[in-house]
Amino acid sequence: MADSQTVLNETKEKMQKAQEVLERELGKIRAGQANASLLNGVMVDYYGAPTPLNQISSISIPEARVILVTPYDKSALDNIEKGIYEADLGLNPANDGTAIRLAIPALTEDRRKEIAKQVKATGEKSKVAVRNVRREAMDTLKRSNKKEEITDDDFHRLEDQVQKLTDNSIKSVDKIVADKENEVVHG
Repeated sequence: MADSQTVLNETKEKMQKAQEVLERELGKIRAGQANASLLNGVMVDYYGAPTPLNQISSISIPEARVILVTPYDKSALDNIEKGIYEADLGLNPANDGTAIRLAIPALTEDRRKEIAKQVKATGEKSKVAVRNVRREAMDTLKRSNKKEEITDDDFHRLEDQVQKLTDNSIKSVDKIVADKENEVVHG
């Protein structure tokens, strides 16, 4: 068994990773504005190898609702267009022969509500991940206590610290979700 400080450090690290994953996931959700992170998961077949879009092109935002994808190698244009279609982002790429324009449609009220629900669901998954990290940490501490590697007093002190880490992490998740919901609902 690792010492109790290691357990706390690992717990904190795993909870922070859960928050980072949440932020990445929410970055992929369209909020009616052009955002280059929408294209983060797009893979393109480039000379037979799946390659991230941002490695073979520049991605810019020339207008509030437009993403411009300019390939470094013009011969990859058709493959980039295909990769964007296959990523199923709900965007229609417009290929002008030198670059691809992606127009981000304005969101309807119903679509905003739908996306807000999706944001909440993603936040709940993140909270479950945080709680699972807490459970793992508590199980580790309980085993150490049973083996008498830590005293009952230390166990209770560490239990409180793990709970504080969990509470802080859940608060952070709630804030991230609330910010994204606000962005979606109010544009």
